[in-house]
Amino acid sequence: MPLYRDEAVVLRTHKLGEADRIVTLLSRYNGQIRAVAKGVRRTGSKFGARLEPFMVVEAQFYEGRTLDVVNQVETIGAYGREIIADYPAYTAATAMVETAEKLTGDDSSPQQYLLLVGALRSLANREHAASLVLDSYLLRALAIAGWAPNFVDCSRCSAPGPHQAFVMQLGGVVCRDCRPAGAAVIDQQTAVMLGALLSGEWEVVEAAPDGIRSAASGIVAAYSQWHIERGLKSLQHVERQ
Repeated sequence: MPLYRDEAVVLRTHKLGEADRIVTLLSRYNGQIRAVAKGVRRTGSKFGARLEPFMVVEAQFYEGRTLDVVNQVETIGAYGREIIADYPAYTAATAMVETAEKLTGDDSSPQQYLLLVGALRSLANREHAASLVLDSYLLRALAIAGWAPNFVDCSRCSAPGPHQAFVMQLGGVVCRDCRPAGAAVIDQQTAVMLGALLSGEWEVVEAAPDGIRSAASGIVAAYSQWHIERGLKSLQHVERQ
């Protein structure tokens, strides 16, 4: 039975039998991995606490027919306890791992892995407000997946911006000539905020007033739900700050 090692983020777990657990992970080089962690629910388990959601680990796996088997686990980033202790961070992290699971598959996706690790680290270290970290993560994850939003020039005819109409189907703002009926309207401050979230310009993001943050979050949530198949159930539980 072939062995392999990889870095991975624990996305979710569920019980299997009396003592085992099935773990879904996003790895750096092997895409999503579903593996059995045997005996981890027993009190004396060596690595049960390392295979909880939001933990970043280096693990060794036996390759199985349907599910792999976790053989060894070493902690790289122990973010679970800090995230779970803070409700806004917990709800944001839950939305992040759900997004990661839906945007990735069996193929290698180092960019998605590194983005998720960085976002979880930011939540655990309280670097920024949890809702802002989530919004930035969602926009970047969608961009990596091929749905990069455009908040400057017209998404249909490339007419130079700024523009005020935002169309989910077209992936960004549109000019007056391309604007369809019923398009969402965003002001320039919100467009700048969204662009800063996408590019990681945190000075701009944190200087924005609450009203602009709220408007930007609404656009991010709608854009994410539009592009991610079956939507994100966890977004409705996110605590906005």
